[in-house]
Amino acid sequence: MPVTDLYSSFYFVLAARLILASILGAIIGYEREHMHKPAGLRTHTLVCVGSALVMLTSEYIFQQYGGRANIDPARLGAQVISGIGFLGAGTIIKEGFSIKGLTTAATLWIVACVGIAAGIGFYEGAIISTVLIYVTLIVLKRVQDSLSRKNKLRTIYIQARNLPGQIGSIGDVLGRYDVTIMSIEFSNGDTDKITQIKFLVKFPENLKDMPVIDDLYKIEGIEKVYED
Repeated sequence: MPVTDLYSSFYFVLAARLILASILGAIIGYEREHMHKPAGLRTHTLVCVGSALVMLTSEYIFQQYGGRANIDPARLGAQVISGIGFLGAGTIIKEGFSIKGLTTAATLWIVACVGIAAGIGFYEGAIISTVLIYVTLIVLKRVQDSLSRKNKLRTIYIQARNLPGQIGSIGDVLGRYDVTIMSIEFSNGDTDKITQIKFLVKFPENLKDMPVIDDLYKIEGIEKVYED
């Protein structure tokens, strides 16, 4: 094969793999962006393209020096899989008694694996994995929400002034209606004097939410009560 044809073929494969990685990473990142997660479209695309480039570089080194040195073409890819953990850790946030961001951290790790597959030329694995990841994020999220509704799980947001004993007063009202508190999360409100509290609660069967919300509004300092 002439040198010009060899190089044109090499650049075509290089471009095809990197473009495929960017598309597959963007598909997964779009879902995370749509869900307003900290790592979204650009982050997932960059991770996927970077992982693909690592594998292309590894393959290039192996082709150039494989006969003259003991080179493992999988070594760089293994470092990507272990090293991506620091980026995923940045998306995990502990708030109160709950931990958020585990799904996004998992998608960052698996999108790196997709990029590795695309970069080494394992197109089938990369594409099928992306389809399965997207189905998991979309379809199983709806299944999870459906199960939560069947279990009478609801999310209640309360904006309240920072007064002593607020959580105890809210807990007394919910306990009066036999509402079980599954988790509590705190975040800053519009001002330093306002706190937003997110309650994941389980309602008893046949209990309407209006009496509960009406009684919550009667607590001193409660500014707003609403459901997700």
